[in-house]
Amino acid sequence: MAGKIIPVIMCGGAGTRLWPVSRESMPKQFVPIIDEDSTFQQVIARVSDPELFSRPIVVTSAEFRFVVAEQLRDGNVGADIVLEPVRRDSGPAVAVSALLAFERDAEALVLVLASDHVVRKLDEFRATCRCAAAVAAQGRIVTFGIRATCAATNYGYIRPGKRLNDASAHEVEAFVEKPDAATAAKYVADHYFWNSGNFLFHAATMWQEIEHFEPLMAQAAKAAVAGATRDLDFLRLAPEDFARAPKKSIDYAVMERTRRAAVVPADLGWSDIGSWSTVWDILGHDAAGNASSGPVVLSDTRNSLVRSEESVLTTVVGLEDVVVISTADAVLVTSRAKAEDVKGLVERLKAQNHRAATEHRRIYRPWGYYQDVDIASRYRVKRIVVKPGSKLSLQKHFHRSEHWVVVQGTAEVTVQNEARSVHENESMYIPIGSVHRLANPGKIPLELIEVQVGSYLGEDDIVRLDDVYGRQ
Repeated sequence: MAGKIIPVIMCGGAGTRLWPVSRESMPKQFVPIIDEDSTFQQVIARVSDPELFSRPIVVTSAEFRFVVAEQLRDGNVGADIVLEPVRRDSGPAVAVSALLAFERDAEALVLVLASDHVVRKLDEFRATCRCAAAVAAQGRIVTFGIRATCAATNYGYIRPGKRLNDASAHEVEAFVEKPDAATAAKYVADHYFWNSGNFLFHAATMWQEIEHFEPLMAQAAKAAVAGATRDLDFLRLAPEDFARAPKKSIDYAVMERTRRAAVVPADLGWSDIGSWSTVWDILGHDAAGNASSGPVVLSDTRNSLVRSEESVLTTVVGLEDVVVISTADAVLVTSRAKAEDVKGLVERLKAQNHRAATEHRRIYRPWGYYQDVDIASRYRVKRIVVKPGSKLSLQKHFHRSEHWVVVQGTAEVTVQNEARSVHENESMYIPIGSVHRLANPGKIPLELIEVQVGSYLGEDDIVRLDDVYGRQ
């Protein structure tokens, strides 16, 4: 293999099929669903071998930038974080990544990975990367093909063609979209592969194909990179230029049209956790076939997935093949067979303006998070957690006062240029119209309860006098 591989990790999806745990405000790739770490953190760890991989490129949206940065820090991994101003599917993101990789190294090999996939066999993954890199060095765009073991209707399929010089690789005769059950069974019998959505290629090769098949996409990507600006540790693509790119996946844009596609069979212990039914498949089961987490009690229940969060006791009696997901503000109950339909349900909730369709009760910020405890017309109660060494923006409110009670740690509270320390079991009053700031100077998380009282409790009642540390 000529040089190290540049991993590109795609982090832009919303993951609505895993609602209510995954929502637009914090999608599935950043939430621990399968293991203690999020799938994004697992991908980062997967490409951390310095002998094989170089510094990753992470493509995400501006709203997730601080989550990405924090989870990278937790894994002690450095990366180039690229911010998409609007969602344009994977095609434009791959185009931008190919350009950035080429700027770093004209001979760059690029590995595109989804941030929401699970891979259990790390040694096999790295061996597959080495094999695919050798094929990509011959001018091929290589996809990892997963041997189809059942007639799954939620995956795309690959029809392999003749073997290439490397006996483990094949030409790709066709990419096939998600089939019905009968067609999927035929594909399995004919030894088709599942399309894993992982691609390895020379940056120059992919760019040539994008320019050939999608010239408007190529022009928009080139202009977006040329006009990109630095914002702290982030690279912001030029908004107007990037928005001109056609909204299209890399599969439609290139892979289904190119003659350079190749497939390398891969036994990776792979899953895309595309639905709650898939999550059930991956998790360990008890003697009755159940997978559960959190405060859950099951009776006469079989082959089901039951998950409870926020200390909500969830009980299930006398059911089979169901999914029950309980959070602080929403509960999902579905049959495992209908788990794919959750996406449509979320669209209905959005149309009805349900806040829980897109937002979690816990809202993450670069300084920590806050979570609503109770809200009414004249008051709002929040739990606020501030990370050690972090602080909120300097701000004031015109229509509400705030009462802060510290329950853990020590707060540094500045009101009208006067700072004081507020310790555990002490409180502080912030009058209407006062310029104030909250900070955590300590070494442990600061936790407090905030009670807002006033005639208007919305975000528009805030004037931020600086925005360096993010918005509450």
